[in-house]
This record gives sequence, C-alpha cells and structure tokens, in this order.
Amino acid sequence: MSLLSDLINLNLSESTEKIIAEYIWVGGSGMDLRSKARTLPGPVDDPAKLPKWNYDGSSTDQAPGDDSEVILYPQAIFKDPFRRGNNILVICDVYTPAGEPLPTNKRYDAAKIFSHPDVVAEVPWYGIEQEYTLLQKDVNWPLGWPLGGYPGPQGPYYCGIGADKAYGRDIVDAHYKACVYAGINISGINGEVMPGQWEFQVGPSVGIFAGDEVWAARYILERITELAGAVVSFDPKPIPGDWNGAGAHSNYSTKSMREEGGYEVIKKAIEKLGLRHKEHIAAYGKGNERRLTGRHETADINTFSWGVANRGSSVRVGRDTEKQGKGYFEDRRPASNMDPYVVTSMIAETTIFWKP
Repeated sequence: MSLLSDLINLNLSESTEKIIAEYIWVGGSGMDLRSKARTLPGPVDDPAKLPKWNYDGSSTDQAPGDDSEVILYPQAIFKDPFRRGNNILVICDVYTPAGEPLPTNKRYDAAKIFSHPDVVAEVPWYGIEQEYTLLQKDVNWPLGWPLGGYPGPQGPYYCGIGADKAYGRDIVDAHYKACVYAGINISGINGEVMPGQWEFQVGPSVGIFAGDEVWAARYILERITELAGAVVSFDPKPIPGDWNGAGAHSNYSTKSMREEGGYEVIKKAIEKLGLRHKEHIAAYGKGNERRLTGRHETADINTFSWGVANRGSSVRVGRDTEKQGKGYFEDRRPASNMDPYVVTSMIAETTIFWKP
C-alpha cells in the first residue's frame, strides 16, 4: 500500500505528458495570495501559450456577487518545487471579462512604467531584501519565543547560529532551495535582528520581473510554512517595543548609475526621491508608521534623509558606490508588506522620467 507521501511525490512524466499548472494571483487585500491548479496537455515554458482562466472574485473581495467573474492573465512561469517534474507555478494578474485591469492589479500599472522608452533604455536593476517573521500557529507569537514571554534582548540573533538564537532555520533553508529550484533569482538569506525574523534577497532582477520574482518567492514561503505548521507574517512591526521591525529594502540602479559618472546620477535621483517623499511613503506599505520611528535602523517617517553607509537614513549609499563613483543605492523606506510592483515601478518613474 502506498503512503500519502508516495502519492504526493508521484513522477507524472513516467506515465503522461500532462502537467499541472498552479495559477497564482493577489487577492483583494493586496497581500493575500490565492492559487488554484489546472491540468494542461503538455509542458509550457511561455506564459503567452497558457490559457486565461476565471475565478470567483466575490470570494476574494475583488467583484460583487451578482457579477463575480474575474479573469486571470498568465504573466510569468516558474518551476514548481512542490510537484516538481514539468509542473509549473504561474504568476497571473487580474482583469474583468471586458479586459479592464482590476483596481488591485498593480502589475498592469507597473508594466506601463517599465515599458516607457526612457525606462527601457536605462535597464533598471532591483535587489529586494524581503524581511519576514515566523509565527507559532494559533498564538500569533514569534517562533521560538516563550508563550506569553520574551527572549533575551536583541544582539545575538542577527546572522546567529544555535538553537537559542536561530528559530525556524529548516523553513528558511527549505525556502531558499525551493526558490533556486523554481528559477527565482534569489541571491541570499540571513537571520535578522529580532529573533524569529529572517530575510531573503531577490535580484538583481530587471524591471517588472523583480515584482514577479518577489511574489513567487512569497508564495513558496507561505506554502512551506503551511507544510511546517507555522505562519509567516509580513507585518512591518509585528512586536511593539524595543524590537526591530520588518522592511523590504529596495536596492536600485540604472544603466547611467552603473557607468562612469554614475554617482552624480545617483545623487540627482535621490534628490528627486526626497521631493516625492510623501507620495512614496503612502505607497510603501500599510502600518509603516509603526516601523519608521527613527529607531531600530530606520529613519523617521516624516523626514527624508540620505547618507553613505548610514542605516538610519531613508536612502543609503554604499561605501563601494561612493569610492568607485558609480553603482547603486538602497531605499530603506519600503515596509515588508509593500507591493513590489508598486515600489519598483514608482522608484523608476520618479528617478527616470518624473519632472519636479
């Protein structure tokens, strides 16, 4: 008799050409990932060759009950680390049956910005540092923390090792390998300052693909925590008090910034970001005011600042960038629950073709 695990791990390619495609989209809250699967007659490696599909938008807060059909448009394909073989994960965005993008479809607006000729010419690169907190299921308290109590103060946990410092490493490492398998350009992981908090980095990714890859990586992480009986939180300040919050620091460069004389281009770009500080903050994630307090390696939410190697500023420029006179900078303001389509496209818009 087969075990359940044997059946889950069946290699479909031994008996059929058919594959399973898991269609993934963002629900009405802007952070709730949804997915459902369908069988396809054979392997697919181009999203344009995938069929569009519908779902009940009234159940995801994206359509009224009397006109609930919403259409999924496939946009990016990744290998499925759960079903493996030729099976795939499909990142989709959402439209009405008439072809109009839903208000929650942030990818559509981002794609328009990334297709602007000025942006295309600058080949914008992104590296997103996605911080998150692992929680114990049912109690909404960080993994490894005593129930109703607190661990020792911050200090030994950042990049720490040992059973008393690193909580949930099996989940983190499983996620890392699953993302590499999927074809996501994940560039690293580390334990963060608050115990139970971790980070993965996606990039460098070009343009719209940065958002696709971050959403795919978030989906894989939520699926792995589901298997592990834990919960992942992207709240920017999951524990009040003297604990670090969770951000999504966004590293960014353009072709002009990466070439000789790029440091002057970087400084002009940062100046423009400062002029639109309020607009960016409004788009950089819910609850970010609880995180951006001017403490715990953040700048105050109401004041724009930048500096070289300064983790207490809104925007940080690395020592290497200053020394070489070219490179990239880091926008430290985005919260962990930001929409990567919104943040990446807004940074490109402001720095490349927005006119003060």
